[in-house]
Amino acid sequence: MSGKRSNGEGSIYPRKQGGFAAYVWVTKPDGTRDRKYVYGKTRAEVHEKWLKLHSAAKAGPVATSAPTLGGYLDYWLREVVNPNLKPKTAETYEMHVRLYIAPGLGSKRLDKLTVRDVREWTNKLLEGCQCCIQGKDAARPVNHRDPKRRRRCCAIGRCCDQRLSQRTVRDARNTLRSALTNAMAEELITKNLAALVKLRAPRRVPRRPWSVEEAKTFLESARRDGDPLYPAYVLILVLGLRRGEVLGLGWDSVDLDTELLTVEAQLQRIRRQLVHDETKTDASTAVLPLPDICTAALRLRRQVQASAKQAAGVLWSELGFVFTTRTGSPVEPRNFNRSFKRRCELAGVRVIRLHDTRHTCGSLLAALDVHPRIAMQILRHSKIAVTMEIYTHVPSEATRRALKKLGQHITAEAPEQPE
Repeated sequence: MSGKRSNGEGSIYPRKQGGFAAYVWVTKPDGTRDRKYVYGKTRAEVHEKWLKLHSAAKAGPVATSAPTLGGYLDYWLREVVNPNLKPKTAETYEMHVRLYIAPGLGSKRLDKLTVRDVREWTNKLLEGCQCCIQGKDAARPVNHRDPKRRRRCCAIGRCCDQRLSQRTVRDARNTLRSALTNAMAEELITKNLAALVKLRAPRRVPRRPWSVEEAKTFLESARRDGDPLYPAYVLILVLGLRRGEVLGLGWDSVDLDTELLTVEAQLQRIRRQLVHDETKTDASTAVLPLPDICTAALRLRRQVQASAKQAAGVLWSELGFVFTTRTGSPVEPRNFNRSFKRRCELAGVRVIRLHDTRHTCGSLLAALDVHPRIAMQILRHSKIAVTMEIYTHVPSEATRRALKKLGQHITAEAPEQPE
């Protein structure tokens, strides 16, 4: 075939190394003009690409160079995610990029990524052993005095088959989709290919929160043994507070005279640092009325903390938190989880996830005869119907009497603190 251009083909020409090339003058996202090239083995192939590029140039700005997906994700996390999203959300995005997206797709050019690439990547995430892929077992020492910390599976030929759940794979795909949405907004790509890959919706794992009887047994055990975190357990079970909200609670947010508690902050460990930040959502911030059992527990906590402060002396850190260590420093979130699990075992009740205590909260409020409208405010429900659905599970009269007796017992034993 002759190297002469046909009518309408524009700047198509043969290359010295074989094949053909063409270019179109385009306006870049920064407003400057430059050439953008397309290549192919045949003139017809290049002509088709040239027509698409010509149409794109007429439609708007066109990038003349594209980074790798890994390079773009680094930029996206640094300039878009970290400055604009909550620290915990940013940490989650960074984790998905580091562990799952960058290793599988990071070397792909952003503008060359295909639906097939994304689909094959998600399939590999579902099928592959993450211990093998990430080298978790290979990073462990061959010999260690603690057998649990030695190499024991993939690095010695015994694959542990550590597969990701469908929910984790879906979250990783959603992170990629968010990044590509931003790339579209910056006019680096024209389609969000991650949005075109459909994944099966993960099935909800059925949760079995405590019954009111189990919650009562748990609280009685913590109270009887003088557990320093007993008041925190009361707030979690009776007010439905999240772990971060309890640990981030300050005395300036507690008014025992008017029996009101303001939920406005949370404490989380993010990127190896404790972060005291605002609550998860706007709806999470609220002023809650304190039932008698909560007021009594908080008075008890103030008394215990005053004794700890006196014992610590100059070692005490005055940070204003309600729940602290013996020296006034914040309670580590993971240590709180461990303490909760240990208390479950000591109380002889089922060990459940700490977050599942929120599901028990409504039943406890009903047992304490808290009015549904107040319970709706405490649980931070948007509709009274949701609260009333919980209230239909009315506890037994014996349970009601036991919980009220527990609350009265605590109130009687917690002395008033001098101002």
